[in-house]
Amino acid sequence: MNVTYVKVEGIWMYYYRGVDNNGDIVDFYLSEYRDENAARAFLKKAIATNGFL
Repeated sequence: MNVTYVKVEGIWMYYYRGVDNNGDIVDFYLSEYRDENAARAFLKKAIATNGFL
């Protein structure tokens, strides 16, 4: 998992992304907050969409 801070339509947000062994993006999640709840939400979404990472 990688987290970076980006501006989306004029609003600064945290961009969470998961990548595979080849460096391809598996899933992503945008959040106003960088905390445990945001990380958990990203992981739940990624696992639900792609199976166990």
